[in-house]
Amino acid sequence: MPVINRIAEFHSDVTEWRRDIHAHPELLFDVHRTAAFVAEKLKEFGVDEIATGIGRTGVVGVIRGRKAGSGKVVGLRADMDALPIREIVERPYKSKNDGLMHACGHDGHTAMLLGAARYLAETRNFDGTAIVIFQPAEEGGGGGREMVEEGMMERFGVTEVYGMHNTPGLPVGAFAIRPGSMMAAADMFYIDIEGMGGHAARPHRCIDSAFVGANMMMALNSIVSRSVDPIQSAVVSVTTFHAGDAHNVIPQTARLTGTVRTLSGAVRDQVEKRMHEVVEHTAAAFGAKATLDYQRHYPVLSNHPEQTLFAAGVAA
Repeated sequence: MPVINRIAEFHSDVTEWRRDIHAHPELLFDVHRTAAFVAEKLKEFGVDEIATGIGRTGVVGVIRGRKAGSGKVVGLRADMDALPIREIVERPYKSKNDGLMHACGHDGHTAMLLGAARYLAETRNFDGTAIVIFQPAEEGGGGGREMVEEGMMERFGVTEVYGMHNTPGLPVGAFAIRPGSMMAAADMFYIDIEGMGGHAARPHRCIDSAFVGANMMMALNSIVSRSVDPIQSAVVSVTTFHAGDAHNVIPQTARLTGTVRTLSGAVRDQVEKRMHEVVEHTAAAFGAKATLDYQRHYPVLSNHPEQTLFAAGVAA
C-alpha cells in the first residue's frame, strides 16, 4: 500500500507520539493521561468536535469533510490501554510505570489513528463525516461496549466502524483481512480442586490435588483434538497451575486457570460443555472435588463482507 506523501512528512511525529504513549502505559479504564494526550492532539489538529469521558475515559473526535452529500458517518477506532507486564528491554522510551507495558501494540494503534485524524482534519478531502474513536479497556474491560451503551453510535450517527490491529511478522505495508470470523471469542476459566492433603511419604492416605490437576490438564487438552470437528477451530490453554507450598507436603487444593478461543458460537458452547464434563469426572475418578468457573468475555469478531471488501480495496 503506497503511503500518502503528506502522511510520510509527519511520520516522525507519529513515531514520537507512539513512543510517548509507550513510555506511559495505563490499564483498562484508567487511561487518564493517554486520553488527555489524545484530546490535546485532536484540539491541535482542529477537529470540529471533541468529546471526552465516553465509556468513562473514551475520547471521540468529529471531522467533517468538504462535502456532506453522501450522508456517511464512518467511525475509525483505536484502543488505548496497556497490559500488566513488566518491560525488561532497555530503550529510551521504556515504560516509566513499573509493571505496566504496551505489549499488545495499543500505543501504535492510538498513534496511527492520531496520524489519520491529523491528515483528515488538514485536507478534509472526503464526502461525509469521520468519527475517530479512542477506546479504553480493550484488554478485558469491555470499553467499546461501555461507549456504545452510553449512546455513542446514536449521538454521532455512526453507521459503520473500521479498526485495525498490528500483527508482528507481517511484511511492512501488508494487510491481513477477510470477511466473516477474523478474531476469536476470548473466554477465561478458573478450576479449583480440593483433595486431601498430607505427608508426601504417605500418598495413599491423601487425595493429591496436584496429581488430579495434572491429569485434568492433559484431559482438557484433548477436547480440541478429540471433541471438536477438525474443520472447526478452537484453543484450550491452561496457563497457570498453583498447588502446594512445601516440598514434603501433598497439597490439599490446586487451582488451574486459562483461556479458551473459538471462532463460532456452536463450538464455544461445545467446548464449555465438555470442560464441565472433564473437570467433574476427572476429579471424581481420583476421589477429589472440583469446580469450574467459565467466564465468557469477548464474542467472535465477524467482519461484514461489503465493508471488508471495501477496506481491502483501500489497502490494495
